[in-house]
Amino acid sequence: MSAGPTAGTNTASPTDEVLFERRGHLGVITLNRPKAVNALTAGMAAAMLERLAAWADDDGVATILVHGSGERGLCAGGDIVAIYEDMLTGGDSTADFWRTEYQLNALIAGYPKPYVAFMDGLVLGGGVGISAHGSVRVVTERTRTGMPETTIGFVPDVGGTLLLSRSPGEAGTHAALTGAHLSGADALFLGMADHFVASANLPALAAALESETAEAAVGRFTEEPPASALAGQRHWIDACYAGDDVEEILRRLRAFDGGLSGEAADAADTIEAKSPTAVKVALESLRRAKGLTLEEALEQEYRVGLRILAGPDFREGIRAQVVDKDRNPQWKPARLHEVSAGDVERFFAPLGERELNLPSKEADNV
Repeated sequence: MSAGPTAGTNTASPTDEVLFERRGHLGVITLNRPKAVNALTAGMAAAMLERLAAWADDDGVATILVHGSGERGLCAGGDIVAIYEDMLTGGDSTADFWRTEYQLNALIAGYPKPYVAFMDGLVLGGGVGISAHGSVRVVTERTRTGMPETTIGFVPDVGGTLLLSRSPGEAGTHAALTGAHLSGADALFLGMADHFVASANLPALAAALESETAEAAVGRFTEEPPASALAGQRHWIDACYAGDDVEEILRRLRAFDGGLSGEAADAADTIEAKSPTAVKVALESLRRAKGLTLEEALEQEYRVGLRILAGPDFREGIRAQVVDKDRNPQWKPARLHEVSAGDVERFFAPLGERELNLPSKEADNV
């Protein structure tokens, strides 16, 4: 179950969609939209940013825990229905949401106290942003994580391009282009998580965090993870995904193992069903993210995101997957060869006065 503390001293929040409480020296954040798998709204991101900033300077709080309410997961991503409605009306709410959300991602990454994330159940998109940048990332046998943005005509964001660019070999490229759901073991392999704990033990771990150090508590409950299926696919993933040309990647996937049906061919089928623009921009985003700081990667993602908002595919992808649910998006353009290098380049152009401009840190070349 997606579990955490169930009692304690609750504190006021600007929204009941995210709850805050103190238990011992533990500050607990509960995402509280269980019917929406705790999808992140602008109000939730703003409330978390404010509370985490306050707790950073509170000597009574030694450790932070973030978890999701309900049984389905930590967070299924950003509230894309709200984004869709904002695009239909030509509003600025999505840009403002992302600005706050990316500030939150950066704060979590540099947080001065242990930030423990229970990545149980679904942890997708924006859910990765509020967990995988933390210092103590716990996955379970129920974890299903990933960056599925290309399915809806978008690209990985919330620092996901940086996380996936650092993954072993080309595994992150495969995850980004296909939007595959990954297991907890896969998340450990990709470097998006640190510890494997049985889901049934999360309530006990949360209780231990109230009085013990994060290191001691998590250490007592950590188990040996199962094998990562993704790690077992490195032989064809690394061979096929190297390089900066999506068409060439697809040719390699189709030709691998004599062109016989299998995992590589399935990956090619999956990629070809995505938005051609999103796939090409996602690959370029990953390549450019290498060697950047998180702040620089978030600024790049913000540029790309605002440009995607102005195009047709993101809106069409949400319509097809979430609104009308016909699963039949009409991408524009519809074919990869119709998306030129110049088209891709324009997504990365400076925004001028609209730049995100997060406080910079020294480049982290991990």
